[in-house]
Amino acid sequence: MGHLKYIDEALKEAKKAYKKGEIPVGSLIIKDGKIIGRGHNLVETLQDPTAHAEIIAIRRAAKKMKNWRLTGCILYTTLEPCQMCKHAIEQSRISKVVYGCESNYYKLNRKFSFKKEKVGPELQKKCSGLLRQFFKRLRQKRQRSCP
Repeated sequence: MGHLKYIDEALKEAKKAYKKGEIPVGSLIIKDGKIIGRGHNLVETLQDPTAHAEIIAIRRAAKKMKNWRLTGCILYTTLEPCQMCKHAIEQSRISKVVYGCESNYYKLNRKFSFKKEKVGPELQKKCSGLLRQFFKRLRQKRQRSCP
């Protein structure tokens, strides 16, 4: 599996979040070419501000590996991780992060111990399209509910 296949899998997770009314972000953790953890945003569902896709994927991967150290793993995510997730990625010793689209709010401006890579324009478009669709729908709901 290359970037395309893994980002497509992460997008499947993001679509699960979208259907639940969550910000549509999905993440996977890969070790030796195998998916060992996956997750999507569950912040609203769980009423847990830490229930980001990346954190959930990290928790599931650590549980599967029976080790919180995820050295040699790659995290694929549809959106550039926030600061909280970046620190969790660093603490879990993930070696590399591949993300679909940049966040307007968070930039990987600090030097972290993991490598980062943004996917090409075609995959960026797929990832950002779902986010745009979600926020457009959210704005439309708010406009209908305002007097």
